[in-house]
Amino acid sequence: MNAGVQPLARMRGFALSPAAFRRLALANAAMLVVIVATGATVRLTGSGLGCEHWPGCQPQHFEPKSFHSYIEFGNRVIAFFTIMVTLATWLLARGRRSLAFAVFLGTFLQAPLGAITIHYHLNPWLVLSHFLLSIVVLTLGVMLALEARGTERTALPAWVPRVGLLVGLAAGVLVFSGTLATAAGPHPGSTVVRRLWSFQPAVYWHVRATAVFGIAFALLLVWLVRNRAPQRRWAFVLLGALLVQMIVGETQYRTHLPWWLVLVHVTLAASVWAVTTAFVYSLWRPHRMSG
Repeated sequence: MNAGVQPLARMRGFALSPAAFRRLALANAAMLVVIVATGATVRLTGSGLGCEHWPGCQPQHFEPKSFHSYIEFGNRVIAFFTIMVTLATWLLARGRRSLAFAVFLGTFLQAPLGAITIHYHLNPWLVLSHFLLSIVVLTLGVMLALEARGTERTALPAWVPRVGLLVGLAAGVLVFSGTLATAAGPHPGSTVVRRLWSFQPAVYWHVRATAVFGIAFALLLVWLVRNRAPQRRWAFVLLGALLVQMIVGETQYRTHLPWWLVLVHVTLAASVWAVTTAFVYSLWRPHRMSG
């Protein structure tokens, strides 16, 4: 057997208890939120080109030397550990191995995508794809954590998960339009990076997606509470996260978008998306009855 394959084979043979794997899958999902936050820090502090070489910071020296390079290099270090956690989660998974592999692969692909983004001097479309890939991987990571945790089997009317899917789609539009709004906003990530087009179209879709999300979620929340469905717990967590996100969003708007508050907003957005994924998934995971 190839020497490089032997450690992987031994790791696959190592069995974790279900409780230990649940903790690993949860840590996996948490790291995927953290890497979104550190990536946003790079962009919002204008540190995207702090390290113009990859994987080292500069061709002449591997380590960072300045404020911006420390931020960019720190993000790479966090990314490395995130890849290692997703790799361990995949190798130690006993079920849903395909899902665990997808999480690892998506996280691993962030490294070459980051290198390409730096090579093209932070092209806004590449920066956008970098972030959106993180959101896709986070979605899969949350699903994996839920599968490891297990969900209650409850019967739901067929319309409930369908409205839940509408909530998820509206949340996806919110994330995408919010990303476009940030990409068109006043924080370029570097003084030499061009911006995307007008800020207004992104806001247009963001406001309308907010209305769809709010109405659909309110309808589900009322039904789940009235029927004492187990999924109401996720609904309450999502409601709390949304309230905090709305307060931060309104504050950053009224204070002319200070970068550190935008960072809080982006990190909360990733957290809200994770909770939304858990909520929608909890509606689809149980068996449904027709209705």
